[in-house]
Amino acid sequence: MILSQYVNTFGQAMLAAHGERVHKVAIDAGFTCPNRDGSIGRGGCTFCNNVSFSPNGRRPDDIAEQIEAGRRVLRKRTGANKYIAYFQAYTNTYADVRELSRLYDEALKEPDVIGLDIGTRPDCVPDEVLDLLADYQRQGYEVWLELGLQSSFDGTLDRVNRGHGFAEYEQAVLKARSRGLKVCTHLILGLPGESTEHHIRSLERVLALGVDGLKFHPLHVVKGTQLANEWRRGEYQPLTLDGYVSDVVELISRTPDDVIFHRLTGTASPDVLLAPLWCSKKWLVLNRITAALALQAERFNVAESFISGAAASEKPAPVSV
Repeated sequence: MILSQYVNTFGQAMLAAHGERVHKVAIDAGFTCPNRDGSIGRGGCTFCNNVSFSPNGRRPDDIAEQIEAGRRVLRKRTGANKYIAYFQAYTNTYADVRELSRLYDEALKEPDVIGLDIGTRPDCVPDEVLDLLADYQRQGYEVWLELGLQSSFDGTLDRVNRGHGFAEYEQAVLKARSRGLKVCTHLILGLPGESTEHHIRSLERVLALGVDGLKFHPLHVVKGTQLANEWRRGEYQPLTLDGYVSDVVELISRTPDDVIFHRLTGTASPDVLLAPLWCSKKWLVLNRITAALALQAERFNVAESFISGAAASEKPAPVSV
């Protein structure tokens, strides 16, 4: 079983678009976040210890060095020769546009880097930043804007101290898509107080606005966060692996085939992860999702065959004259 048999994966989409394997190289450019530095809040989201989400942690050294480090790993693991600079850690549009241009240009100087993937918050994409990204796209680069929505429910966003609501996301998406930019939206499954119905509604609202890519993450409880305190007090119960797999498969089944899935799970390092422990096992989760999708496809094919057979048997016999 191969995941790309059932899902429009980012890797397969890039292979089709560029004729060879293209992989993201994660970059930490030393950004912070307006929800941490006091601009809109302090302490960040209740679940956020960004080290748990960034493979580079907090080492904003030279961008070319980070690309080279990622390149060495990816070439050995996948044989890829083309890369997208993935500005991942914290809020990667949270600076003056001239500084952003300098950082993005530094990544694009690498001859095998063919584009940018910019991770940010919906409330941190002013017009001049969107214009900058659109200009890179007009130059022929592969450009993605990744917006961390997490949930479409303002009550949930308030509860996790997100610092923005769905309205900011809606405005950012409409502006980005008016410029022809490709948008990938992050949704976290298992946020406090949310259920499968919340996950489905968030997906529906995202799809209604229009989106080119999706990322799903299970909520991690990691050290050094407010969520960790809530979990220790018994105020938060993470999703089970079965629950996560079931919800991901349900959301995939509701998503149009042309939407690209950049990620179906997220992992945290065992040295910071508190719960759920299965979040440290990426391939276990992906294999379970693939198996569930394969079973769903098999059941669908059996049902289709049954319906076709039943329809054929109901046809009237030819009348002899």
